[in-house]
Amino acid sequence: MALAIDAARRGRPSPNPHVGAVVSDDQGRVVATGHHERAGMAHAEVDAIARAERTDGMTLHVTLEPCNHHGRTGPCTEAVIAAGFRRVVVGSVDPAPHVPGAIDRLRAAGLEVKHGVLKRECDELIADFAKHIATGLPYVVLKAAVTLDGRMATRTGDSQWITGVLARTEAHRQRDRADAVLVGVGTVLADDPRLDVRHVAGVDPLRIVLDRTLRTPESAKVLTAEGGECWILHGSAASADRRRILADAGAVLLEVPERADGAGLDLVDCLRALGARDVVRLLVEGGPRVHGALLDEGLADRAEIFVAPRILGDAGAMGLADGGPRERMAEAWQVTDPTVRRLGDDIWISGPLARGDEGKGN
Repeated sequence: MALAIDAARRGRPSPNPHVGAVVSDDQGRVVATGHHERAGMAHAEVDAIARAERTDGMTLHVTLEPCNHHGRTGPCTEAVIAAGFRRVVVGSVDPAPHVPGAIDRLRAAGLEVKHGVLKRECDELIADFAKHIATGLPYVVLKAAVTLDGRMATRTGDSQWITGVLARTEAHRQRDRADAVLVGVGTVLADDPRLDVRHVAGVDPLRIVLDRTLRTPESAKVLTAEGGECWILHGSAASADRRRILADAGAVLLEVPERADGAGLDLVDCLRALGARDVVRLLVEGGPRVHGALLDEGLADRAEIFVAPRILGDAGAMGLADGGPRERMAEAWQVTDPTVRRLGDDIWISGPLARGDEGKGN
């Protein structure tokens, strides 16, 4: 199953899930591997079957329960049955509502089926897909580079560079994994980021800007740099003149509702608009206001934090998140079951987010 998980990561199948499959013989020797490369292309099981010289009497490991319905491709259950496998080992049960019944279908055809193998790792592969299927919203990943005292920039906005080249390279891999990267207009005005993929081979994500009144300059790199489209989410107060100028500069403008208290765009409606357009995994590289607002509303799902061994020591420097007041440590958000890696001199902390004591293991 570990090989199937590795295979799954090779594809870019959004809005479909990452899935990998391995065909092995009765001695456990790998015969073929497969993965789902793109939406509309062969699913992982079918890809692995096509790569195998023979499959009759063999075992199929697959990270996600085979589909049991007609979509762009036929049901994978039927392909698995026709291939003559003796045994199927499944990691995650598919969260899509139209899929249940696949395991029963395979068993009814006489195949031995085992599920739940490396379930946690397989579930993590499809966490973004599962949230999108269940809620219509993207899976929101907060990404930031900070000092040991939690600062993302000096009081003047200088942040280049907090971390070293290895951490910055991994940050670009995170962009490559995402369907879109989101910042607030404050970040555009302060840093003029490109929000593209560099340092690694990859595909540039969509660039999303939260900009209630359309203050984004038409010369901003999110509009002029090569790469993905730039979508700007704005409110009803944005002037017709600014709408015309930015549309002429190449921006895709999406008007969304504003908060009833006048404190900016309604973030749930922003995410709903993105999810409806098949943004499944959203990487947020915003400033403290954007991060804080997403945390306050319980909309952040995961954190990817790069910590440098530096202490800025300035209370006026820019922190990671400026949200609502917290009076007890139990109200803090926690990275659950974190993965901690060293990247040169820096530390990378990665994992799902849970609110308060929900994330504590003891």
